[in-house]
Amino acid sequence: MDSEVSNSSGFGSERITSLLVFGFLQSSSGKFQQELETLGQELFDGALLQTDSDDDELQTDGSRASRCWERIEADSSSQEEVIHNIARHLAQIGDEMECSIHPRLVSSLAAQFMNRSLSEEDRRDCLAAALKEVDQAYPKDMESEKATLIMALLLARKVASHTPSLFRDVFRTTVNFINQRLLIYVRNLVRNEMD
Repeated sequence: MDSEVSNSSGFGSERITSLLVFGFLQSSSGKFQQELETLGQELFDGALLQTDSDDDELQTDGSRASRCWERIEADSSSQEEVIHNIARHLAQIGDEMECSIHPRLVSSLAAQFMNRSLSEEDRRDCLAAALKEVDQAYPKDMESEKATLIMALLLARKVASHTPSLFRDVFRTTVNFINQRLLIYVRNLVRNEMD
């Protein structure tokens, strides 16, 4: 079981990515501070993110699932700190890249997110299309995955600042986008910092 903790499989992918996005957004001053505070309470109280099993299921070895979660929680605080440090570092880099995102792109993406008829997949596609529009602004000496991650986080921050009522939708879509397209890169970032 200890090997599961060290390779992050116990610390779910969605939680890792949620903490990363949250930390990035927290490292900025936006018009969405109230929404961020509410989300932070949910993240850290466990209301938003649960383990795969919310109930205390009996496992095949006779133990309870929650006992496994208790062991994982011991390492969680150090992993949360690592994720927060990564997010803060990415935000610093993002601050330097922010000028490459045109306000028109932010307004357009916000308008697309306001369209309630769009599915989550459609929203991820809108985010991907916006990232394609700014990909020429990526620093040439930066890894492609890192640049995409930072720009996705920047777009999330700018759209949430532009239209704070979209904060939760933007947060969820960004987490899903990163989990779908950049999960291995994010896990490696965390794993490398933990070593």
